[in-house]
Amino acid sequence: MPLLQSNSLPLALGPLPIRTHLNIPNPCRLRIYQAPRILCAATRKRTGKQRYPSEKKKLKQKHKDTLREVENKFEGIWRLSKLAVPIQDDPGKDFTGVSDGLLREIAKAIKFPVASMLPAEAFSVIRKSFDARKILKEPKFVYTVDMDVSKLVDLEPRTQDFISDLTLRVGLIDHITQGRVTGDLISIIRDARKGEEVQASSGCGDHDNGSSNGSSGLVKCGSRKDRPRIAVVGGGPSGLFASLVLAELGADVTLMERGQPVEQRGRDIGALVVRRILESESNFCFGEGGAGTWSDGKLVTRIGRNSDSVLAAMKTLVHFGAPNNILVDGKPHLGTDRLVPLLRHFRQHLLELGVSVRFGTRVDDLIVENNCVVGVELSDSRNQLPPERFGCDAVVLAVGHSARDVYQMLLSHNVDLVPKDFAVGFRIEHPQVLINNIQYSSLATEVQSGRGKVPVADYKVAGVVSTENGDISSNSVPSPRSCYSFCMCPGGQVVLTSTNPKELCINGMSFSRRASKWANAALVVNVSKQDFETLSFHGPLAGVEFQREFERRAALMGEQDFVVPVQRVTDFLDNKLSGTSLPSSSYRLGVKEANLHELFPSHITQALKRSISMFNQELPGFISMEALLHGVETRTSSPVQIPRGDESYESLSLKGLYPVGEGAGYAGGIVSAAVDGMQAGFAVAKNFGLFPEDMDLVLGKAERAGFVKY
Repeated sequence: MPLLQSNSLPLALGPLPIRTHLNIPNPCRLRIYQAPRILCAATRKRTGKQRYPSEKKKLKQKHKDTLREVENKFEGIWRLSKLAVPIQDDPGKDFTGVSDGLLREIAKAIKFPVASMLPAEAFSVIRKSFDARKILKEPKFVYTVDMDVSKLVDLEPRTQDFISDLTLRVGLIDHITQGRVTGDLISIIRDARKGEEVQASSGCGDHDNGSSNGSSGLVKCGSRKDRPRIAVVGGGPSGLFASLVLAELGADVTLMERGQPVEQRGRDIGALVVRRILESESNFCFGEGGAGTWSDGKLVTRIGRNSDSVLAAMKTLVHFGAPNNILVDGKPHLGTDRLVPLLRHFRQHLLELGVSVRFGTRVDDLIVENNCVVGVELSDSRNQLPPERFGCDAVVLAVGHSARDVYQMLLSHNVDLVPKDFAVGFRIEHPQVLINNIQYSSLATEVQSGRGKVPVADYKVAGVVSTENGDISSNSVPSPRSCYSFCMCPGGQVVLTSTNPKELCINGMSFSRRASKWANAALVVNVSKQDFETLSFHGPLAGVEFQREFERRAALMGEQDFVVPVQRVTDFLDNKLSGTSLPSSSYRLGVKEANLHELFPSHITQALKRSISMFNQELPGFISMEALLHGVETRTSSPVQIPRGDESYESLSLKGLYPVGEGAGYAGGIVSAAVDGMQAGFAVAKNFGLFPEDMDLVLGKAERAGFVKY
């Protein structure tokens, strides 16, 4: 059949209208007291003068690259972005296929006149998000779609002329010659090893060669063995992914987790919530999967959502039971109910690879000889077994940021620890219905407790404030302090994350459906070395002591027994206690009205007050009689960082030690921790000769995570 010309078809559709998107300002460049921008339904980026110089350079190069002529428009993939489908034309948030409404937007983008003639099989949805910003005439689902040109022309030859006329448009129409990572981490490693014989022998990279120590009976770092023996300490995302990589590449891996497997951990958490029995080694922080297991299970990341490393990590989660829509959802999350079975499947795979998985095993010390780790000293976290000395060739330290005893142990071996900025504040809770109404207005009825057509409403706020008398003392000049929401849990609940009965700290969590009647988020401001020194906390662990100080104060304000001090937002702004009945709280261990002005130093309290007022300007109704502040949120990220080699991932101060993940200060969330563990696994494997190629050649290099999890 001859190809039809564009003027011979009966219907001509106009080009896709392009709308201008609001932009989140760079917090570092906001003027003091300037109202923040709100990120609620779509990701927004800095534009114009708000961009960093590095961003301007990157964008300039992208424009330059885009101006190139596509050599063959009928090869590779065309990516169509910002395809906006009105809500009435879309099946809803849980549908990730190609609908008729989406085909109409695709037809507009490629200027093909009859959308119904386009074969859905030629298109795959890469990203789907919901945009309900007030500047839009109507809420829309926004898609990114990959178009397989070869398949499209085969199925509908009349599209050929329209493909010939396609031109590149930055951020709207892009041509991709290389395909995305197509498999999970397991298949990628096995494909990379296929056809080549990998010899599992070498020492610890550039360590000095040595021999077994007869007195200790432990193998030194430089010795040669058939399979290197690697101890992975910590069963969170970074530890799990490091273990997976190393085991797939042939190492003898022992995974040590101080907490319990998810089955027992769930029972221990139940005992805490119902009977107030805190198991110090099995709780909301410690146990299989790490602190993220009993959280919202967010999979958003700031290290490059489309990077090969992130895609491999996400597809590995799908391999172990996560739903496929996490690969498409603009704001993917799992929820505790989905994480628990996923972790069981992950564990089973590690066991099948020969990994020794030891729960209830706490690492009390490192065994060091000639400035090289040759083993670890272990104890049973429930004191049922005698202490043990475990020899190994390397230690991957993948603990979380609540493992404060590990930091102290590292200092005893003169391991460098660098204090790091983090953030502290409260957790604010509103009725979810209120947040739905603020964000969606008349569309709020479509939420239906997570079962409706649109997502349960969330928000993300950020800005910069200044205190009247400066941040530290009345003699200092006013200086800006960033403030933001953190770990927002729509349809969630506030939970206890204390690991010591004399300390009180909290976090948020949600199940997959996000169906509870509350919405909570941390409301925090950044703190730094200056703040620590104000309270006479100095040295590498000053941030840890700073956290402990306010966790102890919160415990006293709640009168112990894990009761959380709370205050209405309106009362906090007025610095008073109303004495009236409080709004209901999702926190199940009880709340007690308290004046939260007595918790933090005045400069932090003032910053929190100003931030609440600022956020209310963008989210009218944020300040509400139904809004309740809970204290205290302190563990937003690790208070220290353990310096390591950029390529080797090995500690700069102790050979054979590989610090990774959140506790080491290199990640901020489930995905970034998983990617960091994955990259460390490849680095360790290369150091031992298990994998000759650079990881970058297999997966590419993800950007480093920042210290803040927005």
